[in-house]
Amino acid sequence: MAGAAHAQDVAPLDAYGALPAHELVEVSPSGDRLAYVTVVGEERALVINDLNDMSLIGGVRAGAVKVRDIGWVGEDHVYIYSTATQVGASIGLRRSELADASVYEIPTRRVSLALNHTPGVFAKVFGSPIVRTIDGEPSLIVTGQGREGAGLFTINLSTGVGEEFVDPDRKGPPSLLDENGEPVARVTYDGDTYEVQARRSGFWRTMWRTDAKIDTPGLGGFGQTAGSVVLSGRIDGREEGFYALDLATGAISDLPFEGRPTSLIHHPKTKLLIGAQTVGDDDRVTWQFLDPQADRAWRAVQTAFRGNQVSLRSWSDDMRQIVVFTQGAGDAGTYQLVDLDRRTAEIVGEAYPAITGARVGEIRSVSYQAADGMRIPGYLTLPPGVADPKGLPLVVFPHGGPASRDYMGFDWWAQAMASRGYAVLQPNFRGSDGLGTAHLEAGYGEWGRKMQTDLSDGVRWLASEGIIDPARVCVVGASYGGYAAMAGPTLDPGVYRCAVAVSGVSDLRRMVQWEADQGGRRDSPVVRYWNRFMGADRLGDRDLDQTSPAAQAGRADAPIMMLHGRDDTVVPFEQSRILADALRRAGKPFELVELPSEDHWLSRAATRQWMLAETVRFLEQHNPPR
Repeated sequence: MAGAAHAQDVAPLDAYGALPAHELVEVSPSGDRLAYVTVVGEERALVINDLNDMSLIGGVRAGAVKVRDIGWVGEDHVYIYSTATQVGASIGLRRSELADASVYEIPTRRVSLALNHTPGVFAKVFGSPIVRTIDGEPSLIVTGQGREGAGLFTINLSTGVGEEFVDPDRKGPPSLLDENGEPVARVTYDGDTYEVQARRSGFWRTMWRTDAKIDTPGLGGFGQTAGSVVLSGRIDGREEGFYALDLATGAISDLPFEGRPTSLIHHPKTKLLIGAQTVGDDDRVTWQFLDPQADRAWRAVQTAFRGNQVSLRSWSDDMRQIVVFTQGAGDAGTYQLVDLDRRTAEIVGEAYPAITGARVGEIRSVSYQAADGMRIPGYLTLPPGVADPKGLPLVVFPHGGPASRDYMGFDWWAQAMASRGYAVLQPNFRGSDGLGTAHLEAGYGEWGRKMQTDLSDGVRWLASEGIIDPARVCVVGASYGGYAAMAGPTLDPGVYRCAVAVSGVSDLRRMVQWEADQGGRRDSPVVRYWNRFMGADRLGDRDLDQTSPAAQAGRADAPIMMLHGRDDTVVPFEQSRILADALRRAGKPFELVELPSEDHWLSRAATRQWMLAETVRFLEQHNPPR
């Protein structure tokens, strides 16, 4: 029953809202060194160990910066990729999330900022850095903004000064580089036409093009040879997915994987495609490898962690030292270093060390039919200690995107709510990605319509199974999930006792207009994308008011809490304020919580913990778990 969770040893909410204590674990190319980020409160630090004796050989305090990625540049340097909400006025950028790349030098223990003191270059990077071997030396390469537009720069690892590739063949859009740093392919996109170009005899030649007014393909690195690349998207009318493009002939072909690839794995040295993470029709995640050596290594890893979910995080160039991340019953996430030569596995660190054993709620894969018969897969997290759920209070927790999806695994937010006695449903409603083109496209034009009732159909199914009490249901979500939370009481009445929306969209017309203003075009690909998903014919279409929670605030039949970061550059803070004002005018109950200095992704521990405390307080006030 619901009270069972509280009979267990319950972790404090702050343990769930804390940033992962260990993250971004990377083994060096030789397999002799390990770099990772530790987090205490808001403070991050880079730590570097010698794996021969586990001694500390380097490290630096990163402070409260938002570290997004780290990587090795040879054996003596580690790059740190971080972002901050800033204004790039010098190059005409509005308030946005701007990125830095820093280089830590182990022998001198010095840090240099990439592109700093580089004449004529804005000292910010665009996209995560890449590492290649140029003239026999490991090199860090970043995309920067120079006098002639975006270009690639090699970084002096001691000073951070950048040197632009000066070969005329390398001018133009940033290129896909082979393992030796030679440009092989690049893409161009003018807002309408997407082209893949290959370098042939010193010139760039277009090998494939497509109209892409809305759905822009992606370039996913090299294929199985340096003469092919991987494209993602609906390529030449095919099912949404990954496909190989032959750079010599322009021919498109399927990748040799069973199921739907959701992410690709490239060789740590050659950068060629050697595997993929895939999802089958049964929603089961598997790792498949084309390279025999990698396949043998991964089979050994799976044998060592049988019964757990295991994902690959990094490995040495010879693929004998492997960092994996495990999750499962009683495991909220653990980084492990596997040494295939010594046949050992050692714990590097836990993501959530205070959430162990019985504190981890069981996660079940579920599937139900929507009102029109469409299958909706999802996940149900149970309160810790509950094995036979009956009559539980429920939180519906839709993901963001909406062209995204949830996967089986530990979710700090879902687990936090489950720890307080709630069952938590995470439905992959129509419009979710990664479940096939038909599932994605079924969401077009269904914002606030079938995408919304897919959620309440899940409530009705769980109630019919006796798992939850349909009179004790709330909805919580962020980003698109925040919209869905706002839309619950305003567009789908009679289902929810309360709603909590984090960084949600409340006024669809104004949101699309804001996107148009950001891009400087009324018919930009972003505007076209949102109009198709939302069901609008044009910019400013007043039909969007029918599915805008702010315009329908007078219909709200449950209290709504809105939480929103002031530094949100994806969904502006005004979207929550607009709904608050509309609810106030309509005389409906609401709360508005402003999160100072917070972005769209809840990157600060203090904000995550505050958000969780406010969410649980609101849930317990309007939908007590017992």
